[in-house]
Amino acid sequence: MPIAGIYGREDFGTVVEQPAAVAHGRVSPAREARVLPRPSLEWTAEIERATAPVYERVKAVITPVEWPLMAPTIKAINELKVERNAVILAHNYQTPEIFHCVADIRGDSLQLAIEASKVKSDVIVQCGVHFMAETSKLLNPDKTVLIPDRRAGCSLASSITGADVRLLRERFPGVPVVAYVNTSADVKAEVDICCTSSNAVHVVESLGAPMVIFLPDQYLAKYVASKTSVKIIAWKGACEVHERFTGAELRSFREADPSVQIIAHPECPPDVLAEADFTGSTAHMIDWVRNKRPKRVVMITECSMADNVKAELPDVEMLRPCNLCPHMKRITLAKILDSLLYLREEVSIDPLIAEKARRSVERMINLRN
Repeated sequence: MPIAGIYGREDFGTVVEQPAAVAHGRVSPAREARVLPRPSLEWTAEIERATAPVYERVKAVITPVEWPLMAPTIKAINELKVERNAVILAHNYQTPEIFHCVADIRGDSLQLAIEASKVKSDVIVQCGVHFMAETSKLLNPDKTVLIPDRRAGCSLASSITGADVRLLRERFPGVPVVAYVNTSADVKAEVDICCTSSNAVHVVESLGAPMVIFLPDQYLAKYVASKTSVKIIAWKGACEVHERFTGAELRSFREADPSVQIIAHPECPPDVLAEADFTGSTAHMIDWVRNKRPKRVVMITECSMADNVKAELPDVEMLRPCNLCPHMKRITLAKILDSLLYLREEVSIDPLIAEKARRSVERMINLRN
């Protein structure tokens, strides 16, 4: 069904921004005593032997020249995880040395949210962007949740505020609101339920309403609208990575090699999805490649995911249009090491906002289960 309407901040006039729900601190005074000594990061024969099994996971995408620069930090991080009783969560867009070499839990936003709700460790290090760290904190209010770089934001999350949601509710009274997880805790506190690209259609239809407000990604909203009879009111947000792809770009790949398979994320514009052989979330895209084992494939999403799949499936040739997320790439091995050494940057959420936001995330998780 076509989109019933699409709105942006300009449609409501000036909106007063809400105070940030999340505070970050470099090292809190209460934790100063828990700062650990910095390990040696020298490349030695011992490091080479100890990290050889880890290198086997990534040798298809990380050269032998690069490995000595990464291995000492990888070994130090894996040892610090034990000392801190910490777990590392990594999104599919993280680079291979993080995704395959230090992460304990890997996946898309839905997988990470579900696994975050089960974590038993004292410390969670979120290798992703800030809304993912917020989600982990919402589901683990009594645990220490860290994000290695507090500047790791998201164009979608920054496109809408809780105040915007309240104005949408005023314009469309009684219409339920679904928020993509790519939103701040402030926004999640104002909506009925969250969703990810994996379960968006299911979440929308689960509400049993003829019309639903879906925010903030306008392209994911259009994709959902094409898959359901529910009328969708959308928000004018977009992912700065996926929005840059074009249908013409995909056609050029086919002209160069008609046998190439093209799979795309639903955050891409409609003309891109129209050219794709398969559309799905990052987890669904990875599963598609595992099951189909195409000879050559183009993954129309953040390009580090192609490296992560290539590491697992070296026989599949990946063509990389390579749009990088500048926010995901703020997370590095060096920053993860510092995060564990100094317990920085810790994520906290206003308790009043957290209580309401937690409900919308838990509704999503419970719906799936």
